[in-house]
Amino acid sequence: MDPVTRMKHEVAKAAASRVQSGMVVGLGSGSTAALMIQYLGDRVRSGELTNIQAVPTSFQSSVLANEYGIPLTTLNEVDRIDIAIDGADEVDPQRNLIKGGGACHTREKLVDARAEQFIVVVDSSKLVEALGTTFLLPVEVLPEAYIQVGKALEKLGGQPTLRMAVKKAGPVVTDQGNLVLDVKFDRIDNPAELEKAINNIPGVLENGLFVGLTDLVLVGEVDGDRVSVREF
Repeated sequence: MDPVTRMKHEVAKAAASRVQSGMVVGLGSGSTAALMIQYLGDRVRSGELTNIQAVPTSFQSSVLANEYGIPLTTLNEVDRIDIAIDGADEVDPQRNLIKGGGACHTREKLVDARAEQFIVVVDSSKLVEALGTTFLLPVEVLPEAYIQVGKALEKLGGQPTLRMAVKKAGPVVTDQGNLVLDVKFDRIDNPAELEKAINNIPGVLENGLFVGLTDLVLVGEVDGDRVSVREF
């Protein structure tokens, strides 16, 4: 494997190693989370992990969990989530996040907010001084309201664009059957305030700002052929 691929595997493995038998686990979505699910499945199949249950954050993560033999449950069926592991598109110095590149942020926030420990797995390119500087902010909206919501987002200083699908005609449709507006902000200096303001717009289901939820960030780094994982 090339160093970048090795780094993704190492950070995914480091996160999966923190899961213990008997835990209820929140399974994130995206490429690094997919590798974490694979390593978690290897531990289940080997008998190293027993009596775990997993709450998926997307159709993708539920399919992978089934493939790797990880028992699934739902938010409504559990009284706790011990640990959730997920990726992020941006991480600021206060460990606030922008998520939603895969349009799964609504279910991800439900699971991650409920977890007793929320671990984020990223590579060092995702670390930013301020949110919104390298990635657009995803906002999930009801299809009937995307134009109305877009105008309200403009009043907050954003420039919204309807996310269009790749290899499919038309817009991206979320697992909940909604649309996604990707909103450009020059930088987000008060993510907590903006998160609340956007979620108060009628027609918005959820936005990709994750504020005050992250307990630990595992950062994969590459230096030449050397691969390492550090805690942030």
